[in-house]
Amino acid sequence: MKRIGVIGLGQRIAHVLAAMEESGWSLRVAGHVDPSPVGLPILAEAGIDPGRAYADPQSLLADGPFDLVMIGSPNHLHLAHLEAALDAGYPVFAEKPIVRTPKESFALARRLARAGGPPLFIGLVMRSMPLVREVIARVDAGELGELISMDATEHLHPEHGAYLARNWRRKAEWGGSFMLDKVCHDFDIFGRLVGARPARVASFGGRRIFHPGAADRPRHYEDGSPAYALRDAGWMAANDPFHSDMDLFDHQTALVHYENGVALSFHANSHVNLQERRWYLAGSHGTLVADLVRNRMLFRPTLDRRRPERLDFATRTADLHNGADQAMAADLLAALDDASRFPVTPWDSLEAGLTVMAIDEAALTGEVVDCTPIWRGLDEARGAEA
Repeated sequence: MKRIGVIGLGQRIAHVLAAMEESGWSLRVAGHVDPSPVGLPILAEAGIDPGRAYADPQSLLADGPFDLVMIGSPNHLHLAHLEAALDAGYPVFAEKPIVRTPKESFALARRLARAGGPPLFIGLVMRSMPLVREVIARVDAGELGELISMDATEHLHPEHGAYLARNWRRKAEWGGSFMLDKVCHDFDIFGRLVGARPARVASFGGRRIFHPGAADRPRHYEDGSPAYALRDAGWMAANDPFHSDMDLFDHQTALVHYENGVALSFHANSHVNLQERRWYLAGSHGTLVADLVRNRMLFRPTLDRRRPERLDFATRTADLHNGADQAMAADLLAALDDASRFPVTPWDSLEAGLTVMAIDEAALTGEVVDCTPIWRGLDEARGAEA
């Protein structure tokens, strides 16, 4: 039986706990810290007792030992909660993004560089998705040859976009940015596939969807059902996505040039009714398309006129994680039991986050950003040579 403490019982961490239960964990939530635990109904539906409610993280951590401390608090609290949990000496699972700013990234890197600390697992759930594992395996096996360029998308349904415009993620001081919170997953995978860090990035974006000037947009679907109010927006929620105090982009594009010459274009939009999360990988010997919404992969060698190889992965879920939550839960249990390594490291997560932070800097300044200072800062904080 794994004894678990939770700091930040939001919707996401509750879903992860439910996936852990579903995938065969023997667990008990000993307690949680959250002034507004919006994940309670999700735990109730999964039959998981949330345990005792503690006033603050220090009170919870003092009531150990814990087999795992899970952090699901808003992003601006991650660093403080991570430091407290790591100092207590318990294994930690934290939701992505690992932290919110370069300053926080370097501070956490210095903390993680100390010898002898407990393991830290980051919820970059796509690393555990069967489709993504297959994509990584194909690239690693050399089936695409040398990776030349990539094109990728993340297009959200209007209900999802409206949720982000009402949820705490709508403000930079709490969430960081639209791209950081939503697609650090993707940039983690891109870095893994490319095998190099970004050298230069450019980006363009804006707030042209959810803003007061668009408030007269129709608020109902063609069948009369209400739009833009799919679910509870949780802590510090705003009532209306068009009149909220959101200060982030709601659409963005990015160009990334990696140190080994691989080029990436990325397009994100939070208001589409043809959802898409797709990676198009063009290599010297083959081409691969990963459709993460429909959970399928296409592959064909460059000099092959036959029908492309098509793999359809059976699992489809409403959250579009398509079985990744359960797979990540299994990976987490195996890592805790020393049966296998967790598929992503905290350093991977820091690099993915810093990549998106550089992209956001490029969008805000209108300049092409040289990433060299970012990696120098990370390596100095880590105590490694660049």
